[in-house]
Amino acid sequence: MIRSNWIWRMTVAMLAVTTIIVSGTQMAAAADKVKLGALRFTSHSGAFVAHEKGYFTAEGLEVELVFFQAAAPMAVAIASGDIDYGVTAISGGLINLANKGAIKIIGGALVEEKGVDGQKILVSNAAFDAGVTTPAKLAGRSFGITQTGSSFHYMISQIAAKEGIAADDVSLKALQKVGAIIGALKSGQIDSWTIVPHIAKGLAGSGGAKIIGNVADYIDDYQVTTIFTSTKNATEKRDLTKRFLRAYSKGIADFNANMIDKTEGEGGVDATTKLIHKYVYVERPLEKAAPPIKAGSMRLQPNAKLNLSSVRHQLEWFQGEGLVSKDITIDQLVDSSYVETY
Repeated sequence: MIRSNWIWRMTVAMLAVTTIIVSGTQMAAAADKVKLGALRFTSHSGAFVAHEKGYFTAEGLEVELVFFQAAAPMAVAIASGDIDYGVTAISGGLINLANKGAIKIIGGALVEEKGVDGQKILVSNAAFDAGVTTPAKLAGRSFGITQTGSSFHYMISQIAAKEGIAADDVSLKALQKVGAIIGALKSGQIDSWTIVPHIAKGLAGSGGAKIIGNVADYIDDYQVTTIFTSTKNATEKRDLTKRFLRAYSKGIADFNANMIDKTEGEGGVDATTKLIHKYVYVERPLEKAAPPIKAGSMRLQPNAKLNLSSVRHQLEWFQGEGLVSKDITIDQLVDSSYVETY
């Protein structure tokens, strides 16, 4: 009798262990594989924090980060299905793909906020020495962009308009990649550019260029980058997309708390900087990468909320320039059902 009870207890225990193992295997197998497009910028740190701290994993997502060097190729990769979600600036290419029913903006990321150090207007040393010491003096000068219809194109148009400079009085130089623009600015092949502060301050600090202004002074509450996905994901994979946004939003919350609001003091700043360094300025040792990472931190939209007014203004500008169809509506570009908009 005693032996029978012992065998029975062992059988129950083995069944329980087997159930746990099977359940764990099923849970692991159930993780949805997701490819997320990003740039190696501090402004993409919501993704980096969420990835490193396991927020994606907690939502049942196995995320692979795929890095790009410009916004337009990322939009194409979303449309083709090569990646599932992307975070980058609005471009003419992205809008045209949305017009074809391929892409939807579903949230916001980087935003220009008064009082938080933001994107800078840079000029080459040669241009500065020649008297281009303020944005008002950019007439007759060249400006670096990745492509026609990029966010850089939009920014210089707004800067020129506010300074009363005719659009064709600034010569646009399309160099395809951020790295190529940096090289051209440092060598004086182009006169000016705008870029996020961790790059701008790094260039200025090393003597490679001069800072002459702030983008925030020219574009109010600029929604610099957005979170977007394929229309199929937005409409047919709502649970997946909601889980992705929840995890990403947790990464944003940690980033803002530590790098902008500094709720955990310098210890929190240092720990988050070390995490970000795995993705930004990876070719530099931490002690050299840390200052520009810290200096370049800008607020990311809490809960991935979206400044729809800014997105609408950008859409209207692209349409006015003839870079996208005049027929596309904001509802074709944005699925506003996922996050708060304003």
